[in-house]
Amino acid sequence: MAIDATRPYDDQNIFAKILRGEIPSTRIYEDEWAYAFPDINPQAPLHILVIPKGAYVSWDDFSAAAPAEEIAGFIRAVGHVAREHGLVEPGYRLLANIGGHGGQEVPHLHVHLFGGQLLGPMIVRR
Repeated sequence: MAIDATRPYDDQNIFAKILRGEIPSTRIYEDEWAYAFPDINPQAPLHILVIPKGAYVSWDDFSAAAPAEEIAGFIRAVGHVAREHGLVEPGYRLLANIGGHGGQEVPHLHVHLFGGQLLGPMIVRR
């Protein structure tokens, strides 16, 4: 079910519960800005989720409300995870779904890192 990326942050979403330790996850990476863990329903041989530790619904919310240091820290964390998992070469996909049309299902900003195989076109061409 897609969500409305403009609604207020819901601190009962699954990623907020993971950050609070209420739902277990396998930590791949963690620093003061971000937390990374494997997707429970992987869509590629390597499928990692990276979430900011702050309460942001979407990329729009994050880019408008987060301080510059937090934005930089999160982006650096995403790059670190990609490098540590050998994704830079031969390449990977970074995806953030935003809002209903973008297919966002959890109202907490998150990015997907996909890799480990040739991924094909991003969107079906018409």
